[in-house]
Amino acid sequence: MDDRTHEQPPTQARARSHDHGQDHGHAAAGSKHAAHAGTAPTARYTCPMHPEIVRDAPGSCPKCGMALEPRSVAAQPERNPELESMTRRLRVSLMLAVPVLALAMGHDIPGLSGLLGPHRVGWSWAEFALASPVVLWGGWPFFVKGWDSLRTRNLNMFTLIALGVGVAYLYSMVAQLAPRMFPPAFRDPSTGAVDVYFEAAAVIVTLVLLGQVLELRARSNTNAAIRALLGMAPKTARRIAPDGSESDVPLEQVQVGDRLRVRPGEKMPVDGVVLQGASSVDESMITGEPIPAEKSGGDKVVGATVNGSGSLVIEARRVGADTLLAQIVHMVSEASRSRAPIQRLADVAAAWFVPIVVVVALLTFALWAWLGPAPSMAYAVINAVAVLIIACPCALGLATPMSIMVATGKGATMGVLFKNAEAIETLRKVDTLVVDKTGTLTEGKPRLQEVVPMQGWAADEVLRLAASLERGSEHPLAAAIMQGAQQRELALENAADFRAAVGKGVSGTIGGREVLLGNAALLSGHGIGISALSAPAEVQRTQGRTAMFLAVDGQPAGLVAVADPVKASTPQAIRELHQDGLRIVMLTGDNETTAKAVARDLGIDEVIAGVLPDQKAQEVKRLQAEGRFVAMAGDGINDAPALAQAQVGIAMGTGTDVAMESAGVTLVQGDLRGIVRARRLSRATLGNIRQNLFFAFVYNSLGVPVAAGILYPLFGVLLSPVIAAAAMSFSSVSVVANALRLRQAKV
Repeated sequence: MDDRTHEQPPTQARARSHDHGQDHGHAAAGSKHAAHAGTAPTARYTCPMHPEIVRDAPGSCPKCGMALEPRSVAAQPERNPELESMTRRLRVSLMLAVPVLALAMGHDIPGLSGLLGPHRVGWSWAEFALASPVVLWGGWPFFVKGWDSLRTRNLNMFTLIALGVGVAYLYSMVAQLAPRMFPPAFRDPSTGAVDVYFEAAAVIVTLVLLGQVLELRARSNTNAAIRALLGMAPKTARRIAPDGSESDVPLEQVQVGDRLRVRPGEKMPVDGVVLQGASSVDESMITGEPIPAEKSGGDKVVGATVNGSGSLVIEARRVGADTLLAQIVHMVSEASRSRAPIQRLADVAAAWFVPIVVVVALLTFALWAWLGPAPSMAYAVINAVAVLIIACPCALGLATPMSIMVATGKGATMGVLFKNAEAIETLRKVDTLVVDKTGTLTEGKPRLQEVVPMQGWAADEVLRLAASLERGSEHPLAAAIMQGAQQRELALENAADFRAAVGKGVSGTIGGREVLLGNAALLSGHGIGISALSAPAEVQRTQGRTAMFLAVDGQPAGLVAVADPVKASTPQAIRELHQDGLRIVMLTGDNETTAKAVARDLGIDEVIAGVLPDQKAQEVKRLQAEGRFVAMAGDGINDAPALAQAQVGIAMGTGTDVAMESAGVTLVQGDLRGIVRARRLSRATLGNIRQNLFFAFVYNSLGVPVAAGILYPLFGVLLSPVIAAAAMSFSSVSVVANALRLRQAKV
C-alpha cells in the first residue's frame, strides 16, 4: 500500500491536467465517518427483509413478522430472545406432538392398533389434551403475528400459518366437544364420532417451530465474516508513557498520539504510523493478500493486522470507530441491509401472493365440499388447510437479503467493500472500465527523474527555485520535487504571493523574482514561450514522465520531469480485466504523449488525456451515451463526480475519503485485481439469488396445486397438512442454506 492508505491531509487536492499533471488547489476531505464516530445509533434492531423497519428493542417486523436483528454486529453472537423462545417451545411441543401423532396413526400401525383397541373415541380426548398446549402455547407466537398481519393489512406467512392451524384445531375441537352439530355424513355410523385432526394441528406447529429454529440459527451465520473481522481486534495495547515505562491498557483507553509497542506476533492495536523498528506485517485480514507487507519508520499500519518477527513502536493515529477495521464493519453492515433492484420482483410477488393463496384455499374448500367424496366437508377442510400451510412466502422474501448479507461479508474478507446491494448486482453488467492514472494505475508517489535547464541556468538552481515554490503546496508532485531537492541538499527559500491555478500549476515570488511552475497552458497564459523546451519535454513524455516548465521573470528557465511508477500489480490486473471481457479506458489530466506511453506499456485500449477535473464526469456521460455500461475507478477528490456518474464507482482504498464516499465499491488495498474478484462475487451472488427465487417460485407453483388436490382425480393422491408443514419449513431453511454456500464460492 502507498503512504496515503488510511490517512489523508485535510486539504489535499488531486485534480490533474495537461503537462503539469495535477493542480495545487485546496479541497476539504473530511472523514466520512465523523457523523457516527463514537456514537451508537439509537435504533438498534432492523428486519433483514424490510431494512426500513427499525426499532429500539427486539421484536417482530410489522410487515413480515420475522424477528428483528441487531443493526450492529458484535464480535460475539448476541443473545437471541426469539431463538431462545422458539427453541423452548419446540422442545415442549415435540414431546407432546409425538404421542399425539402416535395416537392418531396408531390404528394403522400393526401391533400398536391392538394396544389402542378397536375404537378411537376415547383416545381422541387424549389427543385433544396433548395437542391443545402445543397449539395454544407452542403456536401462540404464530397466532399473534397472524393477527398483527391482519390488523396492519400486511399479509405474510404467519397469516397463512395462523389460518391453517386455527382452522384445523377449531374444527377438531368442535367435532370433539359437540359432534352432533355436524351432519350425519360427517359422523361414524357406529360411534357417532366425527374425524378430528389434532395431530395435524400439533405436528404443523412443531414443524413450523423447527423451521423457525433452523432458519434463525442459519441467519445468525450470515454475519460470520463480520464477526471474524471483529474477533481479530486485540483487547489491550502496550502503551509507552512519557518516562519510557510500559504498561498494558484496555484498547478503549488508547488515544490519538499515544506511543504503543507492538511485539513480534502481536496484533496492531489501532491504526497508526511506525516510529521505530522494522518488521513484516500480515495484512491479509484486511486486504485478502497473503504476502506480508514490509513496514519501517514512517509507514502506516492497520489495526488488527499481525506483526511479524520485528518489534515496532507506533504512534496511534486512528482509534475506536475511526479505525479502518471499524469503518469496514460499519460499511459492510450498512450494505448487508440495503436492497438490491432484483428484490423488487420478490416484493411484487409477495404482495399478491398471500391474498391469492387465501382465495385458492377458499376455492379448494368449496370445490371439495361440492364435488368431493364422502365425507366431503372433512376433505374440504383438510385440503384447504394443506393449501394454507404449504404456501410459504417467507422463502420469496429471504431469497435476496440472505445472499446479499453473505456476499458483503465475503467481499470484506477479500479486501472488497460494497457500499450497497445495488453495486453487487450491477457490477457484473459492466463492459467498460474507466481508470484514472495517478494513484490508480500508478503508486501515487511521484519521484523526480530529471532536471533539464535552459542555457545559462544550472540544473540545481532550476530545481531549487521549483522546490522553493512547491513548499507552499501539499500536492504529490510537489512532494516529489521537494524530496529531490532535499536529496541534493539544496537551500530553499520561502515563496511570497503563492497562487495555484487549477489544472495548470503554481506561481509566486522568490527573492524578488516572479517564478512560475506548471504546464504549457500556465506559461502561455502569461505570454511566455516555451518552444526551446518543447523537444526535451516531448522526450520526457515518451518515457511516461510528466514535464513541468519553470519560468523566471517572464523567461523560461528549464523543466522538471517527474514520474509516478506503475504499481507492481497493475500489469497483471490489466491482463485479468481484459480476460474478464472489459474494455479499459484511461482518463487522465496528463499530457497525451505521457498518457499514451503508459497506456502502451500496459496494453490499455483507449486513452482520453488532457482532461480537466470538471470534465471527467462529462467523459463518463459520453461513454454511457454510446451505450456502454461504465465502471469508473479512481482515488482522488477530483474523481468523485465521475465515480458518482458511472453506473458503478470503484474507489481505491489508498485514496481519499471523498472518493470512497462517492463509490459503490472500495478496493481496500488499491489493487485493480480486486475488480476481477468483485465481478466474480457479483456473478456468484446474482446466480445464488436467482436459484433462491427459482426454488421459491417453483416450490409454490407445484406445492399449492398438489395441496389443493389436483392429483386426486388421476392418482388418488392427497397431500397431508403434516407433509405440507414439513415442506414449508424446508423451503425457508433451504433458501438460507443456499445463500450460505456463497461463503465457499471461489472468486
